[in-house]
Amino acid sequence: MPQPTLNTARLLLVPLADRHLDLELQLDSDPEVLRYINGGRARSRDEVVAAHGQRMALAGTVDGLGFWMAFGSDGGARGSTPPAREDEGEFIGLMMLPPAHGPDQPDDPTVTDLGYRLVRRYWRKGLASEASRALLRHAFDTVGQSRVIAQTMAVNTGSRGVMEAIGMRYVRTYRPFGDDPLSGAEVEYEMTRAMWEACRASC
Repeated sequence: MPQPTLNTARLLLVPLADRHLDLELQLDSDPEVLRYINGGRARSRDEVVAAHGQRMALAGTVDGLGFWMAFGSDGGARGSTPPAREDEGEFIGLMMLPPAHGPDQPDDPTVTDLGYRLVRRYWRKGLASEASRALLRHAFDTVGQSRVIAQTMAVNTGSRGVMEAIGMRYVRTYRPFGDDPLSGAEVEYEMTRAMWEACRASC
């Protein structure tokens, strides 16, 4: 099953492709966007190119999973409709639904990792939650995953708010780098298939 284009009330989600590299560069050039991801340091072009290659490779490991570029009309304003094509919309951000693959994640192809990274001017508009709900629906109803997890730094209240808004539940707090005092604590949230079945209409 190829990775599909998805639509929400306000967004067009297009599978990540090589033509999107400049948009990834735009996103990762803002230190605030990477505040909880890259220590608040903008990524160099070489780093973004390497990350893009890793994403493209990872997207091919489980049918239907991968990364999407989000586009909206009128900045994703309330009441706006999604553009018909990506070149008719504004770039909103990168949405992530790859197979779980990190050192603190399960080695299970039925477990998926949810993530999101939005251009700063589109924060606090409910767009990350809207896109994430569409990805949850895709993960469970189309791909057939058993569990979706999301991880972020414990202090990242904005990202945690999205996880809670879409019905995910807190699982644990952990330190991915052991007792290193310079590394922050991370949190993990989850949505299981049973949870999704129970809240499909309201999550």
